[in-house]
Amino acid sequence: MQPAREVAGDFYDVFTLTQGRRVGLVIADVCDKGVGAALFMALFRSLIRAFGQQNHNMDLTDLLTVDGPSNIANAGRHRGLSSVGVNALKAAVTLTNNYIIDNHADLNMFATMFFGILDPRTGGLDYINGGHNPPYVVDQYGTIKHVLKPNGSAVGMLKEVEFNVDHVQIEPGDFIITYTDGVPDARDPHGKRYKDDSLRQLLREPAASVTDMMERVESAMRSHIADAPQFDDITLLFAHRLLLSDTTGVLSQAERAVNAEMLNQLTALNDSALLPQQTQTTPAISPII
Repeated sequence: MQPAREVAGDFYDVFTLTQGRRVGLVIADVCDKGVGAALFMALFRSLIRAFGQQNHNMDLTDLLTVDGPSNIANAGRHRGLSSVGVNALKAAVTLTNNYIIDNHADLNMFATMFFGILDPRTGGLDYINGGHNPPYVVDQYGTIKHVLKPNGSAVGMLKEVEFNVDHVQIEPGDFIITYTDGVPDARDPHGKRYKDDSLRQLLREPAASVTDMMERVESAMRSHIADAPQFDDITLLFAHRLLLSDTTGVLSQAERAVNAEMLNQLTALNDSALLPQQTQTTPAISPII
């Protein structure tokens, strides 16, 4: 399959933060296509990672904490949120949003973005969905348990916007399925879109592993597009919380060590045939900083 352009505006990233205790999962789609979008893709990715991995001490404390004045009305929706996850998320997304607007507002460039922070020990996932395609949480039997709908605007679109943080529990055996709009917007030779319904149908089939699920989606996309020109950039980011060996929760020290390692093995797969241009755009960040 050929890419939509020689370079892409989609990106994904997986990185550790809070001293390696949590994992950041990011997938985003910069508006437009081609070189301009690819340049901003590199900038967005660098800002999110840099701000997300910093320890922040900001004056606007209600921006970074669940208990701040602007969030009291939303306290119910934040039950289960970790303060560490909320701080890192809100700081990274808010600072990235403001940087883009302060320095590049005249270019009207923004990105839809899903940024989640996962605690592999507990399975807790705090997330911001800035206008992005809703990720799915799917269990090992193919049941779609959660649809992580947008809870904020696209990043880089509005100044001083409030980005809400929501929480979902990822149980052992669950998959996190994220993607860009190139999946539902994929066209067959007759111009028919693939659509979200087709993706959800695939996800309802039980999968033995995250690799199995990824290959199933990739194969379906290839079959649908066939020899038609690729309409848009396509990016997939899947993660899997592995099953515990003992459902009673009584684990030996050795089992706990193994499972701790397994839970950290989040699989981020990006098909090189679908998006071979990913690594080509990164060096081009300097002209727009």
